[in-house]
Amino acid sequence: MQDYSGGDPTAAIAAMSGLMGIFLLVGLAMLVLFIVFWWKIFSKAGYSGALSLIFLASIIPLIGWVVPIALIGWFAFAEWPALKNRGGTPPVS
Repeated sequence: MQDYSGGDPTAAIAAMSGLMGIFLLVGLAMLVLFIVFWWKIFSKAGYSGALSLIFLASIIPLIGWVVPIALIGWFAFAEWPALKNRGGTPPVS
């Protein structure tokens, strides 16, 4: 069995930094897609698509997760301008 306890840790750090870079890129790509999807949803509901940028608050530690949850909760129960313009009512489940 090989002993990994001694020696210079720079090789392990170099390998982990490359892996962390990949995770960072994937995470940023997912965040961008999330914002684009919500931009489209808000636009179709009659709100400004820029409202989806509030989801960027989720990167704030400790309280960042509260903002998107509150926004989704508000959006679920708000009257949508798109339905007002059509004269329709949302389906009741």
